[in-house]
Amino acid sequence: MTRSMMRLTGFLRKEFLQIRRDPSSIALALVMPVVLLLVFGYGVSFDAKDVPVAVVLEETGPSAREVAARFEASPYFKAVIVHSMDEASELVRRQDVDAIVRLRSDFDRRLASGSAPVQLVVNGVDANQARLVEVYARGVIGAWAEHRRRRGDPVAEPPIVLEPRIWFNDAVRSTDFLVPGLLTLVMTLIGVLLTALVIAREWERGTMEAILATPLRTREFLLGKLLPYFLLGMGGMALSVALGIVLFGVPLRGSFAVLAVTSALFLLASLGLGLFLSAQLRGQFVAAQAGTLAGFLPALFLSGLLFDLDSTPRVIQFVSHVVPARYFVAISQTVFLAGDVWSVVLPNSLALAGIAILLLLLTRMRIGSRLDT
Repeated sequence: MTRSMMRLTGFLRKEFLQIRRDPSSIALALVMPVVLLLVFGYGVSFDAKDVPVAVVLEETGPSAREVAARFEASPYFKAVIVHSMDEASELVRRQDVDAIVRLRSDFDRRLASGSAPVQLVVNGVDANQARLVEVYARGVIGAWAEHRRRRGDPVAEPPIVLEPRIWFNDAVRSTDFLVPGLLTLVMTLIGVLLTALVIAREWERGTMEAILATPLRTREFLLGKLLPYFLLGMGGMALSVALGIVLFGVPLRGSFAVLAVTSALFLLASLGLGLFLSAQLRGQFVAAQAGTLAGFLPALFLSGLLFDLDSTPRVIQFVSHVVPARYFVAISQTVFLAGDVWSVVLPNSLALAGIAILLLLLTRMRIGSRLDT
């Protein structure tokens, strides 16, 4: 065994012992993925279900009652039947309902003549839910009109008939969209927050001076700090994938090998960022705050995990290009929901590789002068 290998082996042993004696590192790598998946999988949803809606029946004709029954039977709505707009408006003001579907007093008569408009009033405080409620209400009315058409009853024919087809997430479940993106948060927590503390911890405990006095070289120091947390991160990734597939039924349409390789690239970029921050700062508290600001928050808000970046201002889109999580979110959601789409996977993987190399080189330059002298 060469001297370099002996030094690296000894340093790795020291790092693994330190991780074993500090259960918080293992908890963050193995327990936090479970917590995040449970919170986001069960507690966070962009789907609108059981939305309280007031259905105003100003008349009780058979067609109007049929429409009201459609809303009552829909899984997206929790219908409350009222008989006046004043009563429905009061329910909206009291926040008992989020929308009003009004069937006017001449609904059946106008339907027989070929046109019977249905008024929809939506509470727009939550703009996203308002748009969903509008789409779902149109769907309920459209399904009712199609049923009448098949039955042979008169229905006004629209000039254009839309036949939607939904690809990749045909169930339109927000869980299938969120869970693949959670891999980004899991590995950001492990890669940035944990490694942001490792060198700062050495300075704070006074052990960095002892390391500087050893013949340890820069590459050996970096490998010794990277490898343990790289293994923890990949373990957290594998656990997250398994839970997403088994617990939430998220499809993995692409190759696990492609997902593993791209996850490794993203993890190296996150580790590089964490080590770079740790090399600049000597206090664990400050390093943890810097890791949150530079790693976790951008991964949450500037990666496309929660918001479509194409709908954000241009300056935000420009800034997001320096966030590694942006590229991995695109990869993970594509591999899970669409498969190995190389036109998406390759350019984003190259971007991750470039960011990882740059951050690791900057970290080596920062600490190299001290260790190699």
